[in-house]
Amino acid sequence: MRRPAKELEESARRISRRGLIVGGLQVGFASLLVWRMRQMQVEEAAQFRLLAEENRINIRVIPPARGEVFDRNGRVIAANEPSYRITLVREDADDVDAVIARLGEIIALDPEEIERAKREMARSRPFLPVTLADRVTWEEISRVAVNGPALPGITPEVGLSRSYPMGHDFAHVVGYVGPVSERDLARYEDPPALLRIPRFQVGKVGVETKLEDVLRGDAGAKRVEVNAAGRVMRELDRREGRSGADVQLTIDSDLQNYVQARLGSESASVVVLDLEKGDVLAMASSPSYDPNKFVRGISADDYGIYRDDDHRPLASKTVQDAYPPGSTFKMVTALAAMEAGVIGPEETVWCPGHLDVAGRKFHCWKRAGHGHMNLEESLKQSCDVYYYDLALKVGIENIADMGRRLGLAQAHDVPMSAVSDGLMPDKDWKLRTRNQEWVIGDTVNASIGQGFVLSSPLQLAVMTARLATGRSISPRLIKTVDGIETPDRSGLSLGLNENHLRMVRRAMYTVSNHRRGTAYGSRIIADELRMAGKTGTSQVRNITAAERARGVIRNEDLPWERRDHALFVNFAPYERPQIAVSVVVEHGGGGSTAAAPIARDVTLQALVGDDPPLSAYPRKDRGRIESQQRRLREERISRGGTAPDRA
Repeated sequence: MRRPAKELEESARRISRRGLIVGGLQVGFASLLVWRMRQMQVEEAAQFRLLAEENRINIRVIPPARGEVFDRNGRVIAANEPSYRITLVREDADDVDAVIARLGEIIALDPEEIERAKREMARSRPFLPVTLADRVTWEEISRVAVNGPALPGITPEVGLSRSYPMGHDFAHVVGYVGPVSERDLARYEDPPALLRIPRFQVGKVGVETKLEDVLRGDAGAKRVEVNAAGRVMRELDRREGRSGADVQLTIDSDLQNYVQARLGSESASVVVLDLEKGDVLAMASSPSYDPNKFVRGISADDYGIYRDDDHRPLASKTVQDAYPPGSTFKMVTALAAMEAGVIGPEETVWCPGHLDVAGRKFHCWKRAGHGHMNLEESLKQSCDVYYYDLALKVGIENIADMGRRLGLAQAHDVPMSAVSDGLMPDKDWKLRTRNQEWVIGDTVNASIGQGFVLSSPLQLAVMTARLATGRSISPRLIKTVDGIETPDRSGLSLGLNENHLRMVRRAMYTVSNHRRGTAYGSRIIADELRMAGKTGTSQVRNITAAERARGVIRNEDLPWERRDHALFVNFAPYERPQIAVSVVVEHGGGGSTAAAPIARDVTLQALVGDDPPLSAYPRKDRGRIESQQRRLREERISRGGTAPDRA
């Protein structure tokens, strides 16, 4: 049936409109595609070119060489040495177990390391290398290289690792490095990419960690071409990083080596300070440990030996531990009293062997008493009652202020771990920390370095240095960084009366050089080397009234851990002071018998720079000292020192 013309015309109009709409949409869509293509190819071409490059080219971090550490004379203390290792790429080995078995026939493999490597392979991409053996010898590397065709996927590699050629001598000062841990990463809000490198080493304790940013250096980078799976195809270019800065310590390694040998198996510490610039010449804790064992991860057995030793070889006793200073503190009380004008050097105090204070009896170490004591006699014979009496007159605030002026109760700025503040108590401290009022007995105890008073061996050395010079000397451990010398710490005047200081120094001289002095048995008889010092004994247990009535038990009759600590401080030479020394022997008994002999030997060694002449010792000691010197020379050489081989 033929449709009417009008209907045909209307249908044509509808088709035309639809065609226009569809055509318009097609043209619009095509225009949008053209516009977008132009935008991508012209305006955003650089951005997409960069994205393409990033898919094809990766940036890999190159670890820098760590800065080395030297002693004051340029001898290396912490070095970088070539470290050879054997790695395996899983996808290149036809049969991993078979390849490892063949490798085990060529070199010795640690079963624990192999198990660790297999666990690492299981969670790593197949084209990433995994270490099978670390710190292998050059001979082993050579054998592996020769047998390379039979060991698919095995590659000998060389890198740098930390080593400590002087072993035990500097362990507590320099510390050690180890692989980056989660705890290390947690110190950073955004950890550097360098720390993400497998087995990258960072400082863990001591100078190694405190100067980590200086020693680490800056990473380099290399551009490598990778395929779609991320496998390296070739290296395109590289930018070498900046090696870490070399650090020079103020410590004399020969003196440090001698001190460690002299301390032997004692649980003890020694600090030697130079009085010109405040340089730390020796800082030794005994017993020590081998830091090389920690570099790649110490075994559980070795760590257990260190951890369970009651002499605490892992502790840096020179800065970390704080002890009651005992009678080495008496110079503080004496200076506080003289500066406050409450007593003169010739005024005397009667010592009957005790002093009654607020219904409590405070005893002198000499049960029968010392009789009339002035300043010089009280220090020479270490009379306690004299200082009890001074404390009642001068008060704890003056004593505490003097202690702080002399360097106590402050964490001195040395780059070592866990540096102790010590403690110089006063009324405010006790109320704030213990919610208790200060009592007069606290002042009496503090006057002889007991009670709440605590000082580290480093603080005692600083105190002695300030007494010897009248200046605010502070310890300097870092001599240079990258060849640039650090400021010395000779200090300014303390503002103390020079006459008062002179009287204290003279009294310290009599301690070591008068027949009734407590350190006379450890005197130096060479006039140009004579020392001025002070003995100290700090109690670690309470002595009951019943025990005093029966007779106080001698230290040698007590278990080691209940014996008193032995202390000694000194400076020398007396006429022209050059060094200050502090010695603490844990549970050593008496300062005169345990600490003073060590201090005398260390002082002479530091001043002479070699084994001192026997003529510097009292005649009665020379045979024993000669044997001791011979024994220590042999031990120092065995420990890696440079002691002269004399007949």
